[in-house]
Amino acid sequence: MADDELAALALDDAKERMGKAVEALDGELTTIRTGRAHTALVDGIHVDYYGTDMALNQLATINAPEARMLVIQPWDKNAFDPITKALQQSDIGVNPQSDGVVIRLVLPELTEERRRDLVKLVGQKVESARVAVRNVRRDVQNDLRKLKADKDITDDEEHRAHDELDSIAHEFVERADGVGSAKERELMEV
Repeated sequence: MADDELAALALDDAKERMGKAVEALDGELTTIRTGRAHTALVDGIHVDYYGTDMALNQLATINAPEARMLVIQPWDKNAFDPITKALQQSDIGVNPQSDGVVIRLVLPELTEERRRDLVKLVGQKVESARVAVRNVRRDVQNDLRKLKADKDITDDEEHRAHDELDSIAHEFVERADGVGSAKERELMEV
């Protein structure tokens, strides 16, 4: 394999792994409640259904008919109690209301203090994504140094790859910051 191909493979791996870090951040941020109801709020909730751990969306239809309400309609009547219990034990902070046909989650207005707490949480998650991107960069830098030490790539190729890796890492850190900023703006909307 040519020198530039080995370095290119390492850089492609870095792009893929850094992209996954930003995607994971985006997924985590969708579960943070803003002032509006969104079905992603309950995506991470699992229900103990007949001894099996199942995702909520595998047991029910989830809709957001109003700006501050989620409606969960279980497909099986026997799933009402386990779903209600899972919702009560979750960290979404909303008490489910059931009428035997559907389960309603009415989301209260966010207070200014709660919004600020959520913005801090977003900041922590963005920082975790930045750290993940930097860790990938460090790993790939070590891989490039090993390739150079093994004489698989030249000094010039290693230097060029390090420079490109730094610009890739910077790009993904900016993406993470952008995702975080968008969520912060959404949280601070009244």
